[in-house]
Amino acid sequence: MSTPSALHIVCPHCHTTNRVQAGDQAKASDCGQCHRPLFEGEPLELDAGSFDKHLARNQIALVVDFWAPWCGPCLQMAPFFHEAAIALEPQARLAKLDTEAQPQIAARYGIRSIPTMIVFKGGQEVARTSGAMATEGITRWIRSVL
Repeated sequence: MSTPSALHIVCPHCHTTNRVQAGDQAKASDCGQCHRPLFEGEPLELDAGSFDKHLARNQIALVVDFWAPWCGPCLQMAPFFHEAAIALEPQARLAKLDTEAQPQIAARYGIRSIPTMIVFKGGQEVARTSGAMATEGITRWIRSVL
């Protein structure tokens, strides 16, 4: 299977789909609509609308941390997930979804324990893991499924 010459990348700010030359996503690409960077090395906060758009339109892996604000392990893992975003962008978009604020999406994916991370490719779940991890564990796990 050949690599596409251009990839669709959804802007983390305005959620517009951008066409970026393959290989160029590592460069300082900006959104054609809002002109802000497509990659800033930090997890994206998703809601119901932005979750579905990023899932359906991004042609890079989407890694979602399903968490809740009352969850101690989730809060402990948050800075490590942020560090993983720095290490893994632009090969993957790391995002967080608050299961308390978005219970319908958590239910759609059968989230029963948090934190749970799911890797999506082409809109489909390809891997999941539950439990808090440090940066090295997060990056190693994600790279193993990319």
